[in-house]
Amino acid sequence: MVRNYFLVTVRNLVKNRLYSFINIAGLAVGICCSILILLWVDNEIHYDRFLPKVDRLEQVYVNAEFNGKINSWRSVPLPTYEAMKSADSHIARVCVTGWGSDRLVAYKNTRIIKRSYYVSEEFLEMFEFPLINGEAASVLDDPTSIVLTESLAKSLFGEEDPMGKFVKIEDRSLLKVTGILKDIPENSSFQFDYLMTWKHRESINPWVVENKDNWGNYSFQIFLELTDPAALGMVNSSIKDILLENGQDDIPREFFLHPMEKWHLQSNFENGVIKGGMIDYVQLFTVIALFILIIACINFMNLATARSERRAREVGIRRSVGSSKSELVIQFLGESLFTTLLAFVIAVLMAQLVLPLYNELVDKTLEINYLSGRFWGFSLAVVLITGLIAGSYPAFYLSSFRPVKTLKGDIHIGRSATTPRKILVVLQFGFAILLMVGTVIIFQQINLIKDRQLGYNKSRLITIQLTDEITKHYEVLKQELLNSGAVESVNRSNSAITSINSNNFLGWPGKPEDLKVIFTTIVTEYDYTKTMGIKVLQGRDFSRDFKSDSSAIIINKAALDLMGLENPIGTELDLWGDKRKLIGVVDNVVMGSPYREVKPMFIIMDDWGGVVTVMLSKNRDIHTSLAKVKSFFNTYNSAYPFEYSFVDQDYEKKFTTINLASRLASIFAILALIITGLGLFGLAAYTAEQRTKEIGIRKVLGASVTSLIALMSKEYSRMVLMSFVVASPVGWWLLDRYLERYQIRTPIYWWVFPLTGLVALLFASLIASQQARRAALTNPVDSLRNE
Repeated sequence: MVRNYFLVTVRNLVKNRLYSFINIAGLAVGICCSILILLWVDNEIHYDRFLPKVDRLEQVYVNAEFNGKINSWRSVPLPTYEAMKSADSHIARVCVTGWGSDRLVAYKNTRIIKRSYYVSEEFLEMFEFPLINGEAASVLDDPTSIVLTESLAKSLFGEEDPMGKFVKIEDRSLLKVTGILKDIPENSSFQFDYLMTWKHRESINPWVVENKDNWGNYSFQIFLELTDPAALGMVNSSIKDILLENGQDDIPREFFLHPMEKWHLQSNFENGVIKGGMIDYVQLFTVIALFILIIACINFMNLATARSERRAREVGIRRSVGSSKSELVIQFLGESLFTTLLAFVIAVLMAQLVLPLYNELVDKTLEINYLSGRFWGFSLAVVLITGLIAGSYPAFYLSSFRPVKTLKGDIHIGRSATTPRKILVVLQFGFAILLMVGTVIIFQQINLIKDRQLGYNKSRLITIQLTDEITKHYEVLKQELLNSGAVESVNRSNSAITSINSNNFLGWPGKPEDLKVIFTTIVTEYDYTKTMGIKVLQGRDFSRDFKSDSSAIIINKAALDLMGLENPIGTELDLWGDKRKLIGVVDNVVMGSPYREVKPMFIIMDDWGGVVTVMLSKNRDIHTSLAKVKSFFNTYNSAYPFEYSFVDQDYEKKFTTINLASRLASIFAILALIITGLGLFGLAAYTAEQRTKEIGIRKVLGASVTSLIALMSKEYSRMVLMSFVVASPVGWWLLDRYLERYQIRTPIYWWVFPLTGLVALLFASLIASQQARRAALTNPVDSLRNE
C-alpha cells in the first residue's frame, strides 16, 4: 500500500508539472527564507550560551534616581570588588575587569594592535573560556602573566611554542605567556585577543590603586558567579544597599544584578527595568519567518483544494473499492509530507548556496551544522508541521467526497468550498502588506535619524588612539601637522565625537536641591569646536589668550535650557566641589545614540587621554593628506602602526542593527510577495481553466476581451482590498509599538498604507489579468466543441 501511495504521489506530481512546480518552488523558497532567518535568530539567542556557567554569571549594575526617573548603568566603584566577596553566601566568585581596548602587542619584529582586557585572577575560573594550554585556576595568578588567543599566538609566534615566551605590551611591559585560549566565538559578549592581569594594571597605573577605596568613581566592571541561579533574588536583596552604606546617599541608588543570559538580548533599561534590546529584532524576524512559512503553506492548501475536482473520480473509485476515509486522509497527508520533504531538501540546498552572500549581509559567519541534533530536530519539525498543516485541509476535504456523486461527475464546487481559499488568499496578502508597510516605516525611521542635524561636521574627520608617545610629543606633532597644509585642525579629547566615555554631576545657581542631572563630560584642550565644526552660540571656545581657561567650562544648549540661565556667560558652576566660570555655550552635538535627545553636556580642559581628532584639508586629496598625516605619526609614534578611523564611518556603525533590519525586512517582504504571487498565479490559472466554457459562451454572446479580463480579475482585486482593510489597522498598531523604543521617531504617515495596498493590488491584478487574458483570447469554438 505504501508503494501504491508513493507511485500515485509521483504520478500526480509529474502529471501536473506546473502546479507541482508552484507548490514545491513556493514551499522551497519559504522554507529557505525561514532557515536563513532562524540561523540568524539562533545565533542571537545563543549568545554566551557556550559558557558552562552562563546561568550563574551576573554583572553588577546600578539603579540611580535622577533627571526625574531611574537610570541604569554598569560602571561601578572599584571597592565593589572586595565588598561583593562577603556580601552574600550565594556569591561563589567575584572578578573585576576593565572595559577592553586596543593595545600594541609585540614579539621580535611582529607588532600588532589587538583587543585586550585587564581582568582579575578569577576571570577564567568564572567564565571558563576554553584553554588550550594552562590552568584556569592559576594562569592569571602572576602579575606578569598574559593569556593569548590561539589566532594571536599564531600571528606572533608562527609555529613556535608560545608558552613561557615574553611579549611586549605598549612597548613598555614584558609579560610572560602562561596560557593559550581557543579563539573567542562571534556570539560572545566578551571580544578580546589577549588578557592581562588586574595586578599588572595596578602596578603600572597609580590611578587604579588610588581608587581602591573610592566609592565615588564609577569606572569599573564587576562580575559575580552565583552558587545557584535560583539565588538571584536573595543576592539582589543582599547587595542593593551597599552604595548607601558606603556614603553614596546623595541620590537614591542601589546595586542589582543583570544575568549574563540577558546581556545581549535584553540590554536596554527604561526607568530601572529591562526594556528590550536585540530581543525585539529576534522576535521581529521570528515572526517574519513564520509569516513566510505560512504564506508558502497557504499556497499549497489553496492549489490542492482548488484542483480537487480533478481528483474527485480517483477518490470515488478508491472509496467504492473499499478504501476508508482514514486511508484517503493518510494518502493525501503522505503526498503533502512528500512534497514538503522534497521542498525542504531543495530549500536546504538553496540556503547553502546563498549562505556566503547572506553572511555578508548580516555580518556574521553562520553555517548549517548538519551534525547538530538541533538542526535535525528543526528539520523534522518543519517537514512534519508544514506538511501536516499544508495538507490537512486538502486531505480532509478530498476524503469527504461521496463516492456515488463523484463517479457520476456530480461534484460542484460552490461558494462554501471556495470561501476558505479566499480567506487564505486574504491572509497571504495581509501578511505581505504588513511586511511591506514595516519595511517602508523602518526605512523612514532610518532616513529621519540620518538626516538629523548632528551639531558637528563629520566629513574629513579622522580619529587616532592616543598613546604615551603621542602625548609626549603632542604639541610638536600638532604644529607640524598644521604647518604641512594636509590638515586644518587638530585636537585631543577623552572620547571621539561619536561616543560618550564620561558622565558627571554639575551644579548651577538656582538648582533645586532635589534635582540631580547627569552631564555628558568632554575633557579636551584647545581647538575642540574648530576641529569638530561645532557652532559656538554664546561666548567663546577655550583660547590660549586666557590663562584662566584651565578652570573654565563650556556647556551645550541642552544644558543651558535645563539651567534656565538668562545671562549665562560668566556664571560660576560647581564641579567636584570647585567653581568654574562659564565662558561659552555650544550647539547640541549628537554624540550618543542618534535615536535619543541630546543630553546636557559640559566641556573642560584637562589631559585624560583618549583620542586625537584630525580635520583633513578640504583643498587636498584625502589620500594625499592621509599619507602626509601618516608620515608624521610614524615619526612621533614610531612604535605603533598607524591606524585611524573616519568619523563618518564610525557614525554609520550606530545604524548597523536598524540597517540590518531594514535590509532583511525589504528582502523578505519582496520574497513573501513573490511566494504569494506564485500561489495566485496557480490559483488564477486553475480558475481560468475551470471557466473556459463560461468565457466561450460570453464571447459568443458579444463580450469583449477587456470585459472578460475585468470580470475574472475582479474577484482577486476584491480579496486584496479585504487584505488591505484587515492589515492596515494591525500594521499601524504593531508599528506604533515598534517605534515606542525611539525618543526620536518618524510619524506613521497615512499614505504608506494605501501606497502598499496599491502595490499589492497592482501586483495581484497583473498576475490575475495575465491568466484571464489567456483564457479570454481562447477561440470559443475550441472551448465549446464538446457541448
